[in-house]
Order: sequence, then C-alpha cells, then structure tokens
Amino acid sequence: MKITVPFALCLVIGAGTVAAAAPSTPLPPRAHAGVRFELPKSTGRHPVGSTELHLVDDDRRDPWATDRNRELMVSVWYPARRANGRPRQPYMPPGVARSVDESGSFGLAGPGEVDWAGIRTEAAATAPVNAGESLPVVLYSPGLKVSRTLGTSTAAELASRGYVVVTVDHTYEAPAVEFPRGRVELQKPMSGIEGLKKAVDTRVRDVRFVLDQLAVLHRGRNPDAEGHRLPKGLGKALNLERIGMYGHSGGGATAAETMRVDRRIDAGINMDGTLQYNDSEFLPVARSGLDRPFMLMGKASQTHLNKPSWQSLWNRSTGWKRDLSLEQGSHFSYTDAQSFVPAIDESLDVPAQVREQYIGTVDPERSTVAQRAYITAFFDQHLRGRPRTC
Repeated sequence: MKITVPFALCLVIGAGTVAAAAPSTPLPPRAHAGVRFELPKSTGRHPVGSTELHLVDDDRRDPWATDRNRELMVSVWYPARRANGRPRQPYMPPGVARSVDESGSFGLAGPGEVDWAGIRTEAAATAPVNAGESLPVVLYSPGLKVSRTLGTSTAAELASRGYVVVTVDHTYEAPAVEFPRGRVELQKPMSGIEGLKKAVDTRVRDVRFVLDQLAVLHRGRNPDAEGHRLPKGLGKALNLERIGMYGHSGGGATAAETMRVDRRIDAGINMDGTLQYNDSEFLPVARSGLDRPFMLMGKASQTHLNKPSWQSLWNRSTGWKRDLSLEQGSHFSYTDAQSFVPAIDESLDVPAQVREQYIGTVDPERSTVAQRAYITAFFDQHLRGRPRTC
C-alpha cells in the first residue's frame, strides 16, 4: 500500500518511522468555540442508532504493546426505533477530539478553530433496534493511521437502509482511540515493510476477532469488557449468515485480505487502497484473487488497468467484480473529509491546494450521492439478493 498523502491522517509507507504523538494518558475534554459541521443526512427510511463496544481479546497479546492483551473500540450503527428525545452520538469521543484539535485538525486548522468535541452525528445513542427481521452485517476498516470516525457518514447511510454496520479502530495505529473512563491510546512507532506487514496482519486478526464477538453477542451474551447495557434487540438483529466488509485505503486492503482467509465475509469493497507492500511485493490476496463478490473504487481514472496490484487481483479473481473510478476525486474523497473539508474551508478558508489534495475537485454532494448509491447497491445485491441499478 504505497500511499503518499501528505497529512497526519496517514502514514507514508516505507518512508521511515512515525513516532507516537505522546504517552498513552487520558486526555480530558476541552470546550471550544470553533467551527462545527453537519454530515450529510442519511437517505434511508430508518432513523439511525449507535453504540460502542470495548472488546478485549484474552487470547492475543497486543503486537504494538506486548505487556497487555489486544483491545479494540468499535462503533455499531443500526436501524433504530423510538430515536426521538435521545442524545445524538458524538462524532468523536472527547479525548479523541482534543487529540485531533491539538495535532492541527488534519492540517486544516489551528488549535481551537474546529469544535470536534461539539459535533454530533444523526444517530440516537443506544436507541433500541428496529428489526422485524435479522439484518445483514457490514464491517468497516479505516485507512492506515486513520480513525474509524472518518467512516461515519457511510456507516449511518447503510444503517438507515437496514444494515448493522460495525466500524473498527485498530489500536496503536489509529491517531487516538478513547477507551472507557477517558483512557486514550495513541499511535505507536511503525517503520518499513516489516512494520506494514505487521499492521496488515494485526488488522486482519482484529476483524476476525470482532466477527467472533458479534457471534457471542448474537448468542445472547454481552461481549463489552465493562458489561455496559446494550441497545435492546441488538444481538438478535444480527444476521451472521450475510456479512460484508468495506474499507478505505489500508482498510480496503484489510477487507480484501480478510476475505481471503475468512469465508464468513461474503462480499467486500476496497475504496482506493493499493494491495502492495512496495513496488515489487503484493499482498497475498492480490496474488491469489477472490472467489466472492468484490468491488474496487478508485480515483481520477485509476483502475485495475493501470494499478498493478489491482490488475493482479482482478485477473486472478473468479467471483463477481466491478471497478469504478471517482473522476476528479482524491484519496480522502472516500471518507467524511469529502464533507468536512468544504465545511471547514467555508469558514476558515483552507488553501486550495490542501483542499484538492484531500478531496480533489469533484462536487462534494455529487460524490456523496454516487458513493452511497453504488455501495448500497453492491451490498443490496450480494447480501440481500436485491439487484438494482444506481
């Protein structure tokens, strides 16, 4: 995955060591009077609910912090009922919001200029699930060195259309992950090809562990490490016979590689993630291909015809496949940056070059509409058996 986006959101693979921003200590919330924005509202017929789970893998030591077991934070987005009157889920936990603010808001603003802690999603926190039938489950993995937060808009959209979506933070790789009682864990150093291989292997193990814990939840037990009360009906709503996965950048590679080794995942999407460690070494999935539905979503005319690792995957895959390109888009067009960069630009006048490096010159509203149409159509067809045109 040779990515060279010049911002703190991601790692330039093979370009040296990225140091941790600070020791892993709690970061208390801080009030701001900065810019706030609203993500595009979902278009499905269901209101959206959301909750978080703290998952601890007692059978695996953390590869980045070997003195402890691997632990993850995930968000679960789902169709909700009786959502009115419930608080809206924050876009970022307070400790993560402060970390983002103090590190320069992804290179878009100075400290205090964006009120990350005050921004809310449309989701009703811990609202009961609205499920007359079991719902397909879709997992989301963010890009390398990126938070699950940046996949919120698509997760809410899928939930409004009747999916349970689980977004995963890969601890010590994400910029900041907030655990219960305000503990925030920050990035650990990573360097070179071996560091990248370790990250991919860790991510795949993370996703497979999350799938195991969803099975625990479906059987009626609570996998949350603190035993927090979960939304009514959540476990029964999970249809673990219909599982999809999508991801951005390194998360798209994670989706492909996890599908290669775990047949529980029926269909997957790679959003602008290359499938190679360096110019000559591809990920195993690019060398073997997939036998289940998989969709590639690129940018600016980049397709399997001119991306070698994608071409290798394409030529070796025997399952249903599509390759789409977001013309005039850029790497982070496939994240919430497509929405919040223009919003911040409107108030703070982001330099044109910075804006274009993030999201290209594509119209943000058209980009959002197109992505939602194709992603939901893909999962409708392959997880629900409901083919439709976009």
